[in-house]
Amino acid sequence: MRLWELYHESCPSFLQELADAPAMQRLEDIGMNCGCEYTGFPIYRHLGPHSRYDHSVGVGLIVWHFTHDRTQAAAGLFHDIATPVFAHVVDFLRGDYLSQESTEDGTLSVIMNSPELMATLKRYQIVPEDTGDYHRYPIADNDAPRLAADRLEYTLSNMVNFGYASRSETAAFYRDLCIAENEDGLPELAFQTGETALDFSMRALCLSRLYESKEDRYAMEMLSELLREALSLGVLKRSELYTSETAVIQKLRSDTRTAWAWNHYRMLSSVRSAEQPLDNGPWRQIQVKRRYMDPLIAGEGRVSHCNPLYRSALDEYRADDLGEWLCGYAVPVEECESSAKEI
Repeated sequence: MRLWELYHESCPSFLQELADAPAMQRLEDIGMNCGCEYTGFPIYRHLGPHSRYDHSVGVGLIVWHFTHDRTQAAAGLFHDIATPVFAHVVDFLRGDYLSQESTEDGTLSVIMNSPELMATLKRYQIVPEDTGDYHRYPIADNDAPRLAADRLEYTLSNMVNFGYASRSETAAFYRDLCIAENEDGLPELAFQTGETALDFSMRALCLSRLYESKEDRYAMEMLSELLREALSLGVLKRSELYTSETAVIQKLRSDTRTAWAWNHYRMLSSVRSAEQPLDNGPWRQIQVKRRYMDPLIAGEGRVSHCNPLYRSALDEYRADDLGEWLCGYAVPVEECESSAKEI
């Protein structure tokens, strides 16, 4: 879901050259929906393609648009460069499902081991070590629930992809943004008008609920268990998690011990919940990182502080402890509508 032309009128040459490097191009085959788009769950069936590459270029362009700083823009571009296949599913695999930051491990190493990236960085006099941690730059990233380029990009693109906003509506959100000083004296992306900030925040909260939906959590947990089994059986090597989703899926399908599990995963189409497991089915209790925002309105404060409607909605959202037990069900692929991503 490429909204690049929205973020900046053109891609500067240094950013395009960095994005063309093989280390970045690998992200074309790493999806933004963490493998959920391969299932038969209805909410994922009609999604358009949306890769980590699309997202990364978008983040780089947003940072460039608001800072015109090459180093910060490159750091934004590189922030997902070390992302493994199925992205945050590997956080589940590593037991990092609450912070979901283990996918960023090795960012600087990937950059330093790419001759194409190193040559381009040198040509534009960008220090590689200054691009390996985008957390250093508050326009690129900051602590939730604040707004930064990373959070902004996946929110705007997912609003369009999941049908929560049109392209023209996302463009209106983007045009209303500026840089303002937050309560800690740091620069932050902020809205100029309260009405636009509230509209954006309410739609973003719908996405937050989707990211923590029964289907999303169950799919990520089941896929992580499948990957764990494939690794233990020797069907996959850990290094292969850093190739492409197409390559890994081919590996899973090539061995009878994992092919059935992959096909079953593809057929998942519904999830039921209960306070306790009801039978001997594959029940799981799954926590997840809470993803929500409370953007800044320039000169006024956070949306939740300025608007009781959003404050109430946010309180209701945060009150859900996600403590229920979940059990997924699969139906034959031919009985499901075709999913958005076929392999």
